[in-house]
Amino acid sequence: MPGRPETGGPRAPDEREVRVPSTSGDRTVSVIETSGLTKRYGKHLAVDSLDLTVPRGSVFGFLGPNGSGKTTTIRMLMGLIEPTSGRAKVLGRPMPYDGRRVLPRVGALIEGPALYGFLSGRDNLLRYDSADPTADPRTRRARAEAALDRVGLTAAAGKKAKAYSLGMKQRLGLAAALLQPRELLVLDEPTNGLDPQGMREIRSLVRELASDGTTVFLSSHLLDEIEQVCSHAAVMTRGRLITQGPVAELAAGARGRLFVTTPDTADAARVLKEFGVADLVVADDRVTGEPPGTELADVNVALVEAGVRVRGFGVERASLEDAFVALTGEGFDVAG
Repeated sequence: MPGRPETGGPRAPDEREVRVPSTSGDRTVSVIETSGLTKRYGKHLAVDSLDLTVPRGSVFGFLGPNGSGKTTTIRMLMGLIEPTSGRAKVLGRPMPYDGRRVLPRVGALIEGPALYGFLSGRDNLLRYDSADPTADPRTRRARAEAALDRVGLTAAAGKKAKAYSLGMKQRLGLAAALLQPRELLVLDEPTNGLDPQGMREIRSLVRELASDGTTVFLSSHLLDEIEQVCSHAAVMTRGRLITQGPVAELAAGARGRLFVTTPDTADAARVLKEFGVADLVVADDRVTGEPPGTELADVNVALVEAGVRVRGFGVERASLEDAFVALTGEGFDVAG
């Protein structure tokens, strides 16, 4: 869990500015809402007028290159730093002003876990749990063991945390966030340092948590990770929000790639170029490019008439990567 905001900070807005629900069991449609959320460090604008909405029950991917403002945003949402301007609500309550009511309902892993290196993985979890005033001490050990098992660390539970690999530390931090049931789970680059098998396991765990009713807010710079596990996503770049919405709709907003599968790639590329197909790429027995404005059936006929042996032809579904490049004109880290 992130630390609570310090007392003596700015006074909470009055009722005309922010309506605060009267019960802790608030069931608002959105679990996170921001309006004009901004963070400035001197002349550097880290987050610029962010308007973000995270639906309850979603697995929400917060996507952007390293340095795009993702972690700064999360730190503001969790009350770890104060915004320069703008407002944020988490679970229907203003942050950081209502942090003492909000944070017990949130599990978080931000910028890697803070661990006691001289303690074992198990003892780290017990220490985390004992710091939670809502935790029942009678079931503390059982919950720690269950959390260790859930992230695959049971066999290493007695090992000192300073001897853990980066991936094992990530798992232990995630276990700490799962010690108690949470309405919202906030994960900042949760697969950092994990091998491919570990990444698959964390993705599976995220899906499982979502099926149990937990809203998961997952930041990542890996497009493949977001596309595989998230129902909704937002794209950040240079501190600004570019777009947000269901992942399928974001991808549908970009045009897919025309492809031709053929042993006659040189002839196929020539015909496609004549039809104005741009960004041609030839790889093995495939030629791909941007779909032309003409009827695709006419392109197929021209390929056949040119003697191209067409074994596959069509337009591939646009990916989240395609949508990102179309929106920003930038490349991206798409490694899984």
